[in-house]
Amino acid sequence: MTAPRSALVSLEDTPWYHCVCRCVRRAFLCGEDQLSGLNFDHRRGWIVERMQQLATLFAIDVAAYAVMSNHYHIVVRIDRERASGWSIEEVLKRWTALFTGPLLATRYLSASRGSMSRAEIAEVEALAEVYRGRLHDLSWFMRTLNEHIARRANAEDGVKGRFWEGRFKSQALLDEKALLAAMAYVDLNPVRAGLAETPETSDYTSIQERVVGLPEGVGSEAGSQETATTKDPEVMLNGERLRPEAETHGLPQALLMPFDATARTPWAVPFAFEDYLELVDWTSRALRADKPGYIKVQEPKILVRLGINGEQFIGYSERLLKAFGTAVGAPTSLTDLCARRQAKYLRGIRAARAVFVAKQAA
Repeated sequence: MTAPRSALVSLEDTPWYHCVCRCVRRAFLCGEDQLSGLNFDHRRGWIVERMQQLATLFAIDVAAYAVMSNHYHIVVRIDRERASGWSIEEVLKRWTALFTGPLLATRYLSASRGSMSRAEIAEVEALAEVYRGRLHDLSWFMRTLNEHIARRANAEDGVKGRFWEGRFKSQALLDEKALLAAMAYVDLNPVRAGLAETPETSDYTSIQERVVGLPEGVGSEAGSQETATTKDPEVMLNGERLRPEAETHGLPQALLMPFDATARTPWAVPFAFEDYLELVDWTSRALRADKPGYIKVQEPKILVRLGINGEQFIGYSERLLKAFGTAVGAPTSLTDLCARRQAKYLRGIRAARAVFVAKQAA
């Protein structure tokens, strides 16, 4: 049940990331088990609920997600500036909502703060800075998400051991082109896999949540209470004890990131939702070329505005993110990253030149 470590690209000026995490041995631990005949789709709801709970506590916002039967994708934005503006008390409250925290932190948040010595307060302040860093750390976000799900699933099955693979994969999204491509790729996972006819019927995806709302039961008090009575095993992450399900099931859930075509709102996706919806619908029809109404010649406006080759975007739609390594972006973005790393090559440059460069006029 050990939490995945990340293969994270450490780039202070890159707030956007795409992550994917898979169940151990890629077994269908969040879907239908063909051997036992049992169905675990409800665990997909657990993942959606937990990631949105964490988004209320971490300085990390969720832009897109897709939870499948044996893995999930998530696109997030890390807001370091927001975390830096939190007071010590705010940081401690956020952290202790998830972890029990040390006794000193509990005393600092209580009426006993006035009786604490100067040395004890200094120790708490130093600890708060550690927690502040963790609250905008993608690895801690993913670890906290995955440990919670693993613990609930193992308790439900009455077993021990790993639930997730040892590592989650992360990709830095270097520019708007990469962000758009990653979000569309994630939202279209069920359509690409042949599990849904349209984006809006793709269960446990952000596009479905935005268009028709969450599936019934996700985030409901009744669904959370169902497992809240189960005795949880103690889970420690770097010496911090994760609170049991009974203490965290009532945490509020953050909304998905809004869209803002003006790009003036830092905490918003920098596109118009109508334009994004048009792109997702257009791409889904291309994935299902037999679907009535598919028009090959009409490219969405957002592709033209960003200078993305629509024909290549469709051609790469089933494998785009797999064509890149630890970073996704236009050729210039990848070249700049190579220079900063003093590297000669980054995986994905060929795909970047094909997709993220506008088609030349005839």
